[in-house]
Amino acid sequence: MLSKAEEELMNHLWEKEKAFLKDLIEAYPDPKPAATTISTLLKRMQEKKFVDYQTEGKARLYFPLVSKESYFGKHLQGLIKNFFNDSPAQFASFFAKQSSFTEAQLKELKSMIDDQLNQKK
Repeated sequence: MLSKAEEELMNHLWEKEKAFLKDLIEAYPDPKPAATTISTLLKRMQEKKFVDYQTEGKARLYFPLVSKESYFGKHLQGLIKNFFNDSPAQFASFFAKQSSFTEAQLKELKSMIDDQLNQKK
C-alpha cells in the first residue's frame, strides 16, 4: 500500500498518465514540495512496483504500473476484510446507514448494483 503522500503523488500521475518530475511538482498547489521530496517518493513507489520510468534524454518520464481502479479496488477489499468481517453486505449496510446520501443517490447506487446482478446472470 501507499502512504498518504505517495497516494497524493500517484493521483497526479494517474491524471497525467506520464510525467516528468517537473510536471509532477507543478501539479501540486503552492507551496510546492521540493524536487528531492518528490524524487524520494517516486523512488519508494518504484521499489513498491507502483511506478516506473523511461529515460528521455537526461530526464525520466514516469508512468504508473497500477491503474487507479485496481489500486482502490484492492484497498476497498482490504477495508471490507479488516473492518467488516470480510462481508460486503456488512460494508454496504454501514455505507447506506452512515452516509448522508439523498434518496436519489441511494436509488442510483441500487440501480448500479442491479445492473451488476443482471450482468452476472
